[in-house]
Amino acid sequence: MTDAETFPKSLDHSDQTAAHPSLQDLTAASFKVGCLGFGGPAGQIALMHRIFVDEKKWIGEQQYLHALNYCMLLPGPEAQQLATYVGWLLHGVRGGVIAGLLFVLPGAAVVFALSLLYGFAHQEPLVAAAFFGIKAAVLALVLEACIRIGKRALKSRIGYAIAVAAFLALFIGHAPFPLVVLAGGMAGVLFMRGDNASAADAAFPRRPDIKGAFASTALWLVAWLAPLGLSIALLGPQHVLSKVGQVFSLLAVVTFGGAYATLAYLQQEAVQAQGWLSAGQMFDGLGLAETTPGPLVLVNQFVGFMAGWNAEGGGVWLAAAAALMASWCTFAPSFAWIFAGAPFAETLRTNARATAALKGVTAAVLGVIVNLAVGFVAHYLFGETGRAAIGPYLSILNPDWSTLDIRAAALSVAASVLLFRFHMGILTLILLSAVAGIALGFV
Repeated sequence: MTDAETFPKSLDHSDQTAAHPSLQDLTAASFKVGCLGFGGPAGQIALMHRIFVDEKKWIGEQQYLHALNYCMLLPGPEAQQLATYVGWLLHGVRGGVIAGLLFVLPGAAVVFALSLLYGFAHQEPLVAAAFFGIKAAVLALVLEACIRIGKRALKSRIGYAIAVAAFLALFIGHAPFPLVVLAGGMAGVLFMRGDNASAADAAFPRRPDIKGAFASTALWLVAWLAPLGLSIALLGPQHVLSKVGQVFSLLAVVTFGGAYATLAYLQQEAVQAQGWLSAGQMFDGLGLAETTPGPLVLVNQFVGFMAGWNAEGGGVWLAAAAALMASWCTFAPSFAWIFAGAPFAETLRTNARATAALKGVTAAVLGVIVNLAVGFVAHYLFGETGRAAIGPYLSILNPDWSTLDIRAAALSVAASVLLFRFHMGILTLILLSAVAGIALGFV
């Protein structure tokens, strides 16, 4: 790979960047992003923009947006992929690995410690009360995600139609998540208009290194799948460690649309299909991930931990191995997508069909997230939920209204007011909700 391909120039002459950073400078800045990256993908993307573009001026505004748009086309955690892309722009593969890993590791260490605490003490009254309050904050945050994505996705009647169809397909028809996303992308290509390339994009030359991209793909495919292959060979395909690797490897390929879309598929697989944990425990894991820096999909690590913890003959060591397997199979593929595909990103960036497909996927993801939010609300507010049949193949959520928890409803309203009316920070909201849950536990 040539220097020009490894360290591309800005997309236009208005992107004035500072001197090229050393690898040590990139490492320090990436560690800072990993430690301060609260607030989910939106907050992390804004933080990286402030550090890499505004403060350090290592890359230009248009170049950053170009990288972001490419990452939004990929399956998996887009914020981690963006960090990897920026590292690759500045220091090639070494820079990408450093930036991508440091984006994840600080939060992963905290989530593992909290998962261990949860495994030992989540049934203790004090801890259970704290998580009861945290769930109210999570509901408010999921609602905010629905609104944020809705503003971006629903700009036409076709977008509304795709979102509603995706919601109904999951809520009533129980359609597989990957099929819903694929259908959204196809509808985008058929019925929505893609964005035209800007003049700066059209003038920017990119010569993909096909040989280098192929080598990167092969290397990272082997690295990604090696732990799973080893587990299958030594323990068998039905062992919980192997099943965790299979589920999260598949999830890394089919989950377009960001962290909340990933949760919808994970809910289907981990809770309903595999039975690794309950819907309430899944909710608790999302609360843990919201309180820590790093990508929101660190909830995958919690799910892997609980799969090993709850398995027959499981314990701390199996839980730790399953957590590590879940994390590796979640984040390792992102390195493959970036190192193999970034040299070709300019082609996708200027392709009207690709941008139209992305619009369709984004609209479908909104329907997915709304379905996820409805499920979380039902499990949190009601002691018992069931489903009412609509014909031979369809059914609808049917909670028992006599089991409505007034405390949960009050906490959810309060958390929503603090978030939407007073714009309270996520970490403060989570901590305050935990305190409120503990206080209600004594009433």
